[in-house]
Amino acid sequence: MRAPADARVDVDALARRLRDGDLAAAPAVLNLLEARGEADRERSEALQTALSPAALGHEPPGAIIGVTGPPGVGKSSLLSRLATAWRTDDRSVAVLAVDPSSRRSGGALLGDRARIERDPADSGLFIRSTAAGDRLGGLAPATRAAASVLAVAFDVVVIETVGVGQSETDVADLADTVAVVVQPGAGDVLQFLKAGIMEVPDVLVVTKADLGRTAQRTRADLRAALRSLGSRATPVVAVSSAAPPTGVDELMAALDAHRASLDLAARRLDSRRRAALAEVHAELGDRGLRALGGRRGALASLEGLDPMLGAASLARALRERALS
Repeated sequence: MRAPADARVDVDALARRLRDGDLAAAPAVLNLLEARGEADRERSEALQTALSPAALGHEPPGAIIGVTGPPGVGKSSLLSRLATAWRTDDRSVAVLAVDPSSRRSGGALLGDRARIERDPADSGLFIRSTAAGDRLGGLAPATRAAASVLAVAFDVVVIETVGVGQSETDVADLADTVAVVVQPGAGDVLQFLKAGIMEVPDVLVVTKADLGRTAQRTRADLRAALRSLGSRATPVVAVSSAAPPTGVDELMAALDAHRASLDLAARRLDSRRRAALAEVHAELGDRGLRALGGRRGALASLEGLDPMLGAASLARALRERALS
């Protein structure tokens, strides 16, 4: 079940802990962001405002990486290897594993993600399951907020989603870099194109590379699909999580290279605006969106606001305009 937020939580102290790099603050942050009460929402917005680029004077420094793919493709095994590699490189890691929501509690069904290997004594690795929200495969507002605020303290924040429904679009809107994971034998070029996944990834990952020719053929199919879309530069990395693991260093390098190539401020600004619009639409529905002049009018309103404002502040401004 969703953990209740502590009514006594000191938002200023919590924000200060994250700014100071106190990774142990992460559980309290997630509890607050996932809480449902009106007072909790106000504290959640206050926390996000205190950790927004406007308050920090810069974008949160952590890399936000989306990892998506269908069930059973090997995402958890892959993340176990990636997390180990990042920790070996002395990078702190937070993993937000998005699971289906419980209809009764609204919380994630699976609890903390046990499938990702971890050392319980390692304080530099934080793993938390979060609820998917109302849309199939989508991201709940709390997950979007958590990724942004945890990037203040953690070097890497990973959002792992099941690649169905809305998740690919949502994670692409949120993350700096998106890795789409496929497994050998997943289909030919035409099937990849029909699946629509080729428009999403910044990096493509073929798991179970130890299967040899089958994995090589899938990698070749993906590269052919990318060529047909004019996306030759998108890296396709083959990884095996079986001992001894292979391809993990190459994948880390591909993720780092993509993020280094970004206009990070522009990408994050677009992400905050999309998150604010999604939150207001989810809360007020189509009628609220029409009051803002539709999607185009809402985005025009957002463009007139301080680009360093956080998503919570942008959503508040949109909500007030829609209700006025």
